[in-house]
Amino acid sequence: MKEMQMSVLKTLKLSAAAPAASANDPLSRAREKLLGQLAEQKDMVSATLEGRLYEPPKVAAIRKNAAGERVRVEVPRRVRKGWFQDEAGTVHFMMRVGGRPLDLQPGKAAISIGSLDKLPGTLDALISAVRAGELDPQIKEAAAARGLMMAERRKKAA
Repeated sequence: MKEMQMSVLKTLKLSAAAPAASANDPLSRAREKLLGQLAEQKDMVSATLEGRLYEPPKVAAIRKNAAGERVRVEVPRRVRKGWFQDEAGTVHFMMRVGGRPLDLQPGKAAISIGSLDKLPGTLDALISAVRAGELDPQIKEAAAARGLMMAERRKKAA
């Protein structure tokens, strides 16, 4: 049996290659999360413009059934709408990193869109800007602030 295994191994081309490590730096993680949120906002606004209800993909959760047993169920995922209308009816959009608005310039986190039908084009532009790294300084600052906030929470809990 051992001879057969050795002969099979001799026929294979072996290498020392290893899979690339996933992005562990906070900027890459925050950028990827932001891109996912922007894509989801685009889906949500498209559904709103088409007059249908946006139903995000469900997530698995553990709940107790009537018998008290823990079972896996699918529950709707809550998605926060990124746009709002002011008193004049103008639509504005805000990106969030770590649950907080992302300041694009100091003190300015909202993007004035005008009407809701212009929002998908703006979201496409924002997705391109995030991919090109144009918002990296703001994302890095927000991710660092989030990291500091979480570190403070861990200290308080300890």
